[in-house]
Amino acid sequence: MGLSSRGAAAPSRTLDRLGLVIVALMIVGPLLAWLRLVAGLAGFVTFALGGLVAIVVTVFCVVRALRGRGFGGGGAVVASIAALVFVVLAAGGRGAPRINDFTTDTTDPPVFKQAATLPPNAGRDLAYPAAFAAQQAACCADLAPARLALDPAAAFVVVEGTASAMPSWNITRRDPQAGELEAVATSRLFGFQDDVVIRVRPDPAGGSRVDMRSKSRVGQGDLGANAARIRAFETALAAPAAAGSR
Repeated sequence: MGLSSRGAAAPSRTLDRLGLVIVALMIVGPLLAWLRLVAGLAGFVTFALGGLVAIVVTVFCVVRALRGRGFGGGGAVVASIAALVFVVLAAGGRGAPRINDFTTDTTDPPVFKQAATLPPNAGRDLAYPAAFAAQQAACCADLAPARLALDPAAAFVVVEGTASAMPSWNITRRDPQAGELEAVATSRLFGFQDDVVIRVRPDPAGGSRVDMRSKSRVGQGDLGANAARIRAFETALAAPAAAGSR
């Protein structure tokens, strides 16, 4: 009996220690990325690795409990909570297409000019992939041009002001004559950077048409971040545009 108890206690202690290490990874990775002490991708990979191992540990603990050997101590419980958090966060991006470039005009998307000169984009093809259009339409049919009851010059002023007020955006190019504006958007936690271009044109129906494009620099899937950015900008644009048209 004594040997059996000691045998069960040893794996339990191991799980507890492993659980604490997992939680440390899931906290330290994002923290270092937030402090910009490591690259965003490194912080994210550390967080994801901790989450995946947390799931494995949780499954092992459940199996142990079903066999009557106990779930584990505090470390195992904390790891299970961390696994639940990871699964919930991962589920938040479920259903998002595995593309990293979204636009309000898939037939004639705005073109990146300043972004192509930035070192992080060296060697990258910044053209909008035609194959993305069908995937975007399937998930995000609501992404459409914003239409303002203002002439293009006045509309550009409103667009520029709205872009300047967007959280974590850094405007890199303004061209009022061409009706174009570019920016770099940085995520708050991991510091991932995406390129943004906005184009203002006359609307054949009157007023102006505002198109936007947002493209990630990392990965082939963005979990919907770029689509959400376009929606957020158009929502922010609506209020000053309505005021300016009065």
